Formats: sequence, C-alpha cells, structure tokens
Amino acid sequence: MPNGAISIRPPGKFFMGKGLLAELGSYAQAFGSRAYVLCDKFILERAIAEAGPSFEARGSAVFGKFQHECTRIEINRNRELARSIKAELIVGIGGGKTLDTAKAVACHERLPVLTVPTTASSDAACTARALIYTLNSEFDRCMLLPGGPDVVIADTAILAAAPARLFVAGIGKALATYFEVRACYRARAGRTAPTRAARTALATARLCLDSLLENAAQARLDVERQRSSRAVEAVLEATVYLSGVSADGGGRAAAHAIHNGMLAVPALQHARHGEKMAFALLAQLVLERAPEEEIATVLDFIQAVGLPPTLQDLGVKVFAEAQWRRVAERACEKHESMGNMPFAVAPDDVYRAIREADALAVAHRRATAGRSPLTAASG
Repeated sequence: MPNGAISIRPPGKFFMGKGLLAELGSYAQAFGSRAYVLCDKFILERAIAEAGPSFEARGSAVFGKFQHECTRIEINRNRELARSIKAELIVGIGGGKTLDTAKAVACHERLPVLTVPTTASSDAACTARALIYTLNSEFDRCMLLPGGPDVVIADTAILAAAPARLFVAGIGKALATYFEVRACYRARAGRTAPTRAARTALATARLCLDSLLENAAQARLDVERQRSSRAVEAVLEATVYLSGVSADGGGRAAAHAIHNGMLAVPALQHARHGEKMAFALLAQLVLERAPEEEIATVLDFIQAVGLPPTLQDLGVKVFAEAQWRRVAERACEKHESMGNMPFAVAPDDVYRAIREADALAVAHRRATAGRSPLTAASG
C-alpha cells in the first residue's frame, strides 16, 4: 500500500454458532451455483455428508482433498481443479493451511471465497493473507490478498470438539497478537501519525488479549471435559476472529519473524504453530525490554492454559548454538516482519533474546511450582 498505509480488511460476514456446517449451501448461494470445496482429509467425509445436501437445491458442489501443505504447487493443483468444474466460488474447510490454500486459489481465479475453520489453532479463517511454504514445510512467502474472505462460518460444534491441544495452540497464536500490533503501532508512532485503522487494530487486539486473559484458562478446562460454555465461545471469538482482524489491520512483528526462523529447527517439527508463537512472543518481550510484571503475566498465562513455555517443552533436547544463531539470522532477513519493530534488531539481539526467554521460562516454572494454574492466570 502507498506510503506505508494500512487498512482493516475483515471478512465480509462472520457467523458463529452450532451446526452451521449443515447450512453451508445457504451461505454460499449468494456467490454462485457451482462450488469447489477444498477440505482437510479428516473432515472430508463429514463435509460431504453434512454440507453436501445443502448445495443440492441451489446448484452443485465438488469436494476436493487438501494435500498436507500450502505450497505453490498445491495452490496451482487446486486452481486447475476449480477451473475444470467451472467453479463460481471457492470454499475451504479445515485448518489454517487448507484455508490459506483456498483463499489463494480464490484470489488467483478472482472468485469469492468462504472459509469454515475446523480448529481454533489459527486465525487464518479471517485474514486477508495466505502463508505459503516449501515442500519441506519451510516458510516461503506471505501472499497479501485484496480483502478478507467473503464469509467465515465458525461452527462451534466442530471447533469445540477439536483436540484440546489445537484449541490451546490457537490461544498461543492469539496471545501474541496484541503485543505484535502494539510494536507495529509504536513503530508507526515514531515515524508518522498512526492512522485510524492502526488505532482500531490496536483496540481490537487489546480486546482479544483481555478476552483471553479472562476466559482462556477456564475454556481449556471446559474443552478437555467436552463441555460447551460461554468461556469457550469467548475464546473462539478471540482466536478465530479478533486475532485475525486485528493482526491484518495492525501488522506482525518480532514474534512472527522468530517463529518463521524456528521452522528450520528439526526438533520443533512436532510443535504446533501457536505453541512456537507463544515462545517467540516471550523472545519479543525480551527484545523490547518489557516490564518484568508484563512478562510474568504472560508466563503465568502460558502456564495456566497449558502451553509449552520452554524450548525443552517444545522438543529441543540439546541446544545447538549454531542452529539457533541461524534462526536469529533468518528472523532478521529483509522480508521478515522483524522490520516492523520500533527499533533496529540484529541477529545477535535475537539470539540473546531467545536464550533469555528460555531461561526466564525455566526460572518461572521453578518459582511457581505447586501453584494452581487458575491462580497463576488470575495473578
């Protein structure tokens, strides 16, 4: 955008409620009669059984299976499939990578897109961007889209039934949103007067954080017990909608850059995106020299909701200095969001922040041993 301008680009419409998958065709009919529906493998049969009939009286839908990673190859494969049926709209049903692929296909083909998230582990359902990876699952580039999805359908019956670990990972991702948007806002304030969109994004991000601090610990317990509650719905709103909209309007900063650098660490391959984001946020707070009280609040929250706070918890059994210096270098590459910080950051700074963040998390665990997680969250 010209002159560094930003704008809020939310989805056209956002619906959240129980049992919405079965009504998918009614939401889609305003955009065309032939839908190409890209689904995660695990939801494909359910989507055909529940959503399929809702298209029959309104047109047709062809369901395709997502192939693991949002790559340029996968995007092009699905573009060809959409063209082959003369699709008039694209629908994505699944996790963040499936939804990003569906959004990218729709953008290239200049078609409307509807997203149906099946986990709250990311905010991809609402964002106006697609994160593209290589075949080796390393970060390739961020594709900026002209706007958010035309419709987002958040079926709480699906989202609340997803594995608790995915629910918690979404909390970790959303936790970083406010602090990244705040860093971007401070950077803009040092260069130009922040726009109204920037102020709106900061306020929305703060609402996201406040909702998480108030509800996430209880919501995690409710999800583990497979119990629907207001706390679960509030967290789903924060992780799926508020996080995505405020991040799109406010920007991403050090936490995302550090996370992307961490993708090259083999020991972290089984860690979820949001789990790594929570640790990357700690490193960002160290970079910012955030107040001890703020870091303690974040560490208390991470502990309360069951996110892995240390590198060892994330899967790193042996810390290899050369490997983590490479992470720091990647985080500071020109295309990364580290450049959105309100001060210059060098790879050495990032490396030291990673080491200090890990040490702080280890020390916090020892200091709070025996405390109730719910007490930690509220304290």
